[in-house]
Amino acid sequence: MPRGPKGEKRSADVIGNAVKVMRIATGDLAYGDTWTWTAIDADTKLIVSWLVGGRDGEYALAFMDDLRSRLVNRVQLTSDGHRAYLDAVERAFGGDVDYAQIVKIYGNSPENARGRYSPTECTGVTKARIEGNPDPKHVSTSYAERQSFTMRMHMRRFTRLTNPFSKKFENHMHMVAIYTVWYNFVKQHKTLKDLSPAMAAGVSQTLWSVADLAEMVDAAAPKPGPYRKKDAAA
Repeated sequence: MPRGPKGEKRSADVIGNAVKVMRIATGDLAYGDTWTWTAIDADTKLIVSWLVGGRDGEYALAFMDDLRSRLVNRVQLTSDGHRAYLDAVERAFGGDVDYAQIVKIYGNSPENARGRYSPTECTGVTKARIEGNPDPKHVSTSYAERQSFTMRMHMRRFTRLTNPFSKKFENHMHMVAIYTVWYNFVKQHKTLKDLSPAMAAGVSQTLWSVADLAEMVDAAAPKPGPYRKKDAAA
């Protein structure tokens, strides 16, 4: 179970978040926009943690708690300027992190670009130290942004105004899970000498194939019960 910087349990936070996610997945609770939270290691390109859900402080804390539980050593952490990160990182890591934020400054949107999905032109970037002693040379969100680009290019569920665009929260979450396993264990990175991120991080000794991933999905699928004649008649 994720714990705070002093070892305190976060059962209420974690259980409350899980209940909210399940209510959304089953349709009991209406949900609109869905966000994908991703933490990636800059050296190995490994996706260390991910979460699909809202953009509020509750999800930010659940995400950071999960990330903290997967780390052994003190790390340097960089995020964008989303305010929910400030409290979430403090509660999850305490002072045991070198944390900085990058805030991008965008220009005004021209009249002919009103209503488009993409942001306007980036006119500047500011870096701010939040906690610890982060190295300014490594304060960057480029790897996370590139991974987000790769995710959107490989899954049409993120393509708005198309038939494959996700309409059900649960199915969208499952596809992100499958993608993450593929990215970590199957995808070869040229910057890693054609190793997968899992191999570069020492998590796996071999390169997985798509067939391996498909077999795992099939093995985890519920098995049908015994066939009975009366079932067929019904």
